[in-house]
Amino acid sequence: MSGIPLPASADIAMHQARQAQVAQPNTKSDAKIEKSAQEFEAMFMGEMTTIMFEGVGDDPMFGGGNGEKMFRSLLTQEYGKAMAAGTGTGIATEMKKMMLQIQEQQQKG
Repeated sequence: MSGIPLPASADIAMHQARQAQVAQPNTKSDAKIEKSAQEFEAMFMGEMTTIMFEGVGDDPMFGGGNGEKMFRSLLTQEYGKAMAAGTGTGIATEMKKMMLQIQEQQQKG
């Protein structure tokens, strides 16, 4: 099915409109990407903290027992969130850059 060919100016106008759409920041999408990157860094740091605590014994004065074993994973998750909320390690920044690049490529294609 061959349609009526569009003039070259229509192609240029469509290309410019698409470029403007890509260049225009989508704040809703950017906020989601920022949140996802931050959550990823928090999860990563929590896992690293979990590994770190595997080699640490119980505190004889205040630690130990089933309560500590049960809640240690929650503690390490919160440590990870706190580390990511601060200056972090830069993982969230790099993840955000990568996700924005992927989003731009999808919008172009």
